[in-house]
Amino acid sequence: MLKTVITIARGYGSGGRTIGRLIADKMNISFYDRNILYLASDKSGVDLEYFLKHDEAPAKQSFFEKLSNISMKNIPPESGRFKSHTDVFKYQSDIIREIAEKNDCVIIGRCANHTLKESGFRPLRVFIWAPHNKCVETVMKKFSVTEAEADKTIRDIDKHRSEYYKYYTGNDWKDLKNFDLCVNTAEYDYETAANLICRVASVF
Repeated sequence: MLKTVITIARGYGSGGRTIGRLIADKMNISFYDRNILYLASDKSGVDLEYFLKHDEAPAKQSFFEKLSNISMKNIPPESGRFKSHTDVFKYQSDIIREIAEKNDCVIIGRCANHTLKESGFRPLRVFIWAPHNKCVETVMKKFSVTEAEADKTIRDIDKHRSEYYKYYTGNDWKDLKNFDLCVNTAEYDYETAANLICRVASVF
């Protein structure tokens, strides 16, 4: 029986994480966000700080690291050859695949749409976004910051997410070919957006 697996990529301030949680609650399925990092740390023996430090942040890799492309299975975390950014991503991807094999679930970010599609899974790949001005309003209200602070935060985080996705997948983060469904939360409130995605997931 096919698992219900929903991956959610999201622009900062669009409500993607909140909607993901609502979907999981409505469908009574598991929800994975930063807890993926804890699972990957437990399994790998790599300090959690490595995963937290490199979570959805753009990697910097030398030319020689790109050439080596060494498998994590052959390199223990304590090895001097352990490359924290690329190798941590491999551990994280392994956890994402294991989760999708075992659970009906919602997975937030972390290139899960690409990782699972490339691994032969058929997740419902969702991108949640909103116009920049709407995201600015949301962040200002949520965190009680100025418009300038909200604007900078959104641009910085979305830039990091875009670079992270490009680095590990070779694809454009916002390319519609990467997704099955895109939802604009300037047009739908979070509850309605979650209900819409649940309906699509039920027939996907």
